[in-house]
Amino acid sequence: MKDKLGIVSDWLPRYTGQRLEEFGSHVLLTNFIGYLETFCTLTGAAIVDREKPMPCASADGLTMIDFGMGSPNAATVMDLLSAAMPKAVLFLGKCGGLKRKNRLGDLILPIAAIRGEGTSDDYLPPKVPALPAFQLQRGVSTMIRDFGRDYWTGTVFTTNRRVWEFDEGFKAYLRTLRCMAIDMETATIFAAGFANRIPSGALLLVSDQPMVPEGVKTAVSDALVKARYVEDHVRIGIEALKLVRRNGRSVKHLRFEDELE
Repeated sequence: MKDKLGIVSDWLPRYTGQRLEEFGSHVLLTNFIGYLETFCTLTGAAIVDREKPMPCASADGLTMIDFGMGSPNAATVMDLLSAAMPKAVLFLGKCGGLKRKNRLGDLILPIAAIRGEGTSDDYLPPKVPALPAFQLQRGVSTMIRDFGRDYWTGTVFTTNRRVWEFDEGFKAYLRTLRCMAIDMETATIFAAGFANRIPSGALLLVSDQPMVPEGVKTAVSDALVKARYVEDHVRIGIEALKLVRRNGRSVKHLRFEDELE
């Protein structure tokens, strides 16, 4: 256990319950057990071990992992996945819509994420932007259209702060950033993915409108979002990764090597 590969090769199975050789070449990430259950319903997969910190399921060369909530967990799962080195990782997350035009159930395909969480500073210098792999996002865009859906593009603000909806000063700051959405994981996944040489992307579902009091997420509103929109969200993610796999293209948006080219 003297090097990173030795550590993550032991820890990825320990956290998920799944052997390294059983991981799919394309990975979906979520932080909701309901998403993992939906994946199983749609694919016929079975959750390997619900008691593990990051339960997962695999089918047809795809693996979905429920890594939990927040940027530290997002960084951890990207580090651990370096043991399996998937060809692409797509995060299916929920987010708060920051614009009046956002509606519950809208899809947001991020073109970048602002690193407000701090965790990603352990992976890249603060001034380096958090970007997805372009070809991966392109495949997701195509699949959204194939499903007859539309989507927003824009920047996501990623924060470690979970309870802020009451803080008018923080909301005023968010308005100055001109972001489309806010979440707790996207920037970390992009940055840690790049640092680990894993092409990464995200497709976010607007689950609340936290800039106004009546839009703050509640148990009732979250249940409504789950019932109406989650299955399509997962379906699009599955089919997008299958599309990327069929095309057989590299989804690296930049070279991962250190030299300037």
